Amino acid sequence: MEKIWIIGAGHFGRRALRKLSENRKKRHFVLADPVKENVEQGNFLNCEFEQTDGIAFLNQHLFPGTEPDWIIPALPLHLAAEWCLLRLGKERACRLPLPPEIEAQIPNAMRGATGDIYASHATFRCPDDCAEPLDICTVTQMPRKRNMFELLEDVRLPGFHSLVIRSFQLGPGVGGYRPVQLFDLIKAAENAENKLLISTACRCHGVMTGVEIF
Repeated sequence: MEKIWIIGAGHFGRRALRKLSENRKKRHFVLADPVKENVEQGNFLNCEFEQTDGIAFLNQHLFPGTEPDWIIPALPLHLAAEWCLLRLGKERACRLPLPPEIEAQIPNAMRGATGDIYASHATFRCPDDCAEPLDICTVTQMPRKRNMFELLEDVRLPGFHSLVIRSFQLGPGVGGYRPVQLFDLIKAAENAENKLLISTACRCHGVMTGVEIF
């Protein structure tokens, strides 16, 4: 049976649960969210609800041998970067403000409340059920631009090294990644000799966080 952890039980987390539950494939879900009302909604026999901080849940339970098949980030934070910072600890890593000049290398760059930079090939709201076709944009019907996960990996800034988690399409409008990708991320961060640009991206959208390793 395929195991999937959904981190965040708001609109996008519960939507991911509904969409992936509709598939006939045998799956077991764990949905983690600190808000009581979020984890009490709905009735899914194939799902466990954990009322807890999603990043803390990931830090406490994600280890080789206990990992799920997929992790779906569905919270308003950069899950991979936040988990990396928590796993390394304040003695070894901290968040680093991203220099303004980096925005020139990123399409439609927008800064979030925590200083992360969000990137998108779209200047419009994408449909919730976009299937992320390989060659053609669902909305414009024009040839797709370069994959965002490749573009962010190639971002160059003196003193920084770019690490990217690719998000894969698990269902219409639902993306996630394998735990091994996070294990590889933490290993690379532990061996880093300079500052890091940690990103998560699919073909069209991405988020980037600056991290300094001590």
